[in-house]
Amino acid sequence: MTGPRESSKKAAWSGRVVAVQPRIRLTRSFDERSHSYLGYVLHINGICGRDAGEFLIAVGEAAHEKHRFQTGMELSGYSVPVEDPRKETAALYKTSGLKVVRNAEGETPAGPPFLGVPPNLATYRSRGHRRLNTRTYDAKCTTCIWGCRMPVEMIIDQWNPSKKQYRFETFCYGPKSCPFYRPGPVRKVPGRKGMSYTEEDWVDEDATAHRGPND
Repeated sequence: MTGPRESSKKAAWSGRVVAVQPRIRLTRSFDERSHSYLGYVLHINGICGRDAGEFLIAVGEAAHEKHRFQTGMELSGYSVPVEDPRKETAALYKTSGLKVVRNAEGETPAGPPFLGVPPNLATYRSRGHRRLNTRTYDAKCTTCIWGCRMPVEMIIDQWNPSKKQYRFETFCYGPKSCPFYRPGPVRKVPGRKGMSYTEEDWVDEDATAHRGPND
C-alpha cells in the first residue's frame, strides 16, 4: 500500500515499525550534487486510514531525537499525503500526534542488515555514501539503518533551472566490509543539449576515504 494522496486531510495511522532509514534528498546538476538531510522514513506495517498493509511515513529529526525510532516499535500518529511524490520516498509526511504504543523488545541482532536506533543526520553526512545496486537494496537493505533510497532532482540546464527531471537512487552509508554490498552500474546524469555526465567509482571512494573497512 502506498497510502492516500488524493486529499490533504490528515490520515490516522498505527502499526509496527519494520524499518527506519534516513530521509535525504539529492539534487544533481550535471557533475555537481548536494544533499538535503530532512529527517527519517518509517516503514510501518499496520493500518492507515481504512487500509491495512505496509506504508512509509516521513518524520523530522526532532521526532527521532525524542522517540529514538527503531525496528519493532509500535507507533500511532497523523500524517498528510505528500504533495509531490517525485520528491519523497514516503507517501505521507508532516507527521503529528506521534505516540509510542510499545517500545521494541529484545536484543538487536548484530547484522547485516544493521538494525537498532539510527544515528543523527550529522553522522550520515559525515560518513558519506556509496552507490548501492537497486536490486541489492530491494533484496537485502530495505530494513538496514545504513540503506537509503533518495529522491533525486536533476537540473538539466543550469542556465534554465526550471528544466528538471526526477528519479530515485539507492545508497549505502554502512561499513565497507558489509558482505551484502554491491555497487551496481555507474550512474549517468543528463545535461543540456544531449550531454551526460558519468559518476565514476572515484566519487564514492573519495566520499568515504576517511572511513576504514569496518567503520
